Amino acid sequence: MLRSLYSGISGMKANQIKLDVIGNNVANVGTTAFKSGRARFKDMLSQNMTPAMAPSINTGGINPSQVGLGVRVAGIDTLVTQGMMQPTSNNLDFAIDGEGFFIVARGVADYNPGKSINIDEANHVIKNTNNIETMYTRDGSFTLDESGNLITGDGYRVMGYSVTSASDPGKVQSLNPGGVVRYVDANKTDLQAVGAAGDVYMVPLKIPEKIVESVTDPVSGVTTDKEIRVKSFSIEKNGLIKGVLEDGRVTVLGQMASASFRNPAGLSKLGSNLYQVSANSGEPVIKSGIGSASDNTKGYGDILQGLLEMSNVDLAEQFTEMIVTSRAFQASAKVISTGDEILQDILNIKR
Repeated sequence: MLRSLYSGISGMKANQIKLDVIGNNVANVGTTAFKSGRARFKDMLSQNMTPAMAPSINTGGINPSQVGLGVRVAGIDTLVTQGMMQPTSNNLDFAIDGEGFFIVARGVADYNPGKSINIDEANHVIKNTNNIETMYTRDGSFTLDESGNLITGDGYRVMGYSVTSASDPGKVQSLNPGGVVRYVDANKTDLQAVGAAGDVYMVPLKIPEKIVESVTDPVSGVTTDKEIRVKSFSIEKNGLIKGVLEDGRVTVLGQMASASFRNPAGLSKLGSNLYQVSANSGEPVIKSGIGSASDNTKGYGDILQGLLEMSNVDLAEQFTEMIVTSRAFQASAKVISTGDEILQDILNIKR
């Protein structure tokens, strides 16, 4: 049987897969923060007809005679280049300009150390997830649920840091156990992410309708909790979320967390613009919270509000690749039809 028949089949199969990748790229040209794929080919095993021979006294060396047995897909790469920033004027839309992924989670998460994600502050790695499923995304089109939790379109909670003041950690804390958002003066210079014993606690972020402030009566000395309405909020480039209160003061509501990877192209795609750690992506390196003694924030991009990162698919490139792939598929099919004609000629010899 002719080897060219099977080489043609391998070419058709490989180009079918490449066309699948191109089709997926084109279909996701409008998908928020989508990262395009690329199919790579490699040749199959080559069959030796005659081996190579070294030079001798009387003759020179002879190269090996080999016949290739076709092609196969070497890999499908994810291209993690930055997509274009699209203004949306929605204060719940966020984009990362540079390196990093938003951290989202599913599970029984709380604001207590035993029910949150514990981060090793010195090494910037996740120390304990407490059975909370953690995923990563570049899609910052978030919404709020009825409790004010910042969530993705599929209901996964956006993770970040609770913020307190080092000068008064017992009374001033933006997210205390139980999820109550307390007043934190945004003008304080000693703001820090909440943690203990070298760990920082990553908790679900909340944009509340009201915050709670402890007020002490100057006459009686009795301290009571007072609710104050939050008029609006904004996020700074370092992820610090600030809210403007009805009396004009500014409070800190928390800080959005982000992560990076040694090999982001190695992340596993879960669908819904979510990624998961794989065996070749490396463990996530967590961006340090505000006030951390071990600061690594310079290695991450800025978080921008009111923008979304668009798909990085280049349509002109995809259509060009589509033409090349289509022609390569036709050429492989032509090899099969030509091989069939040769077999027919061989059969006709008997006649």
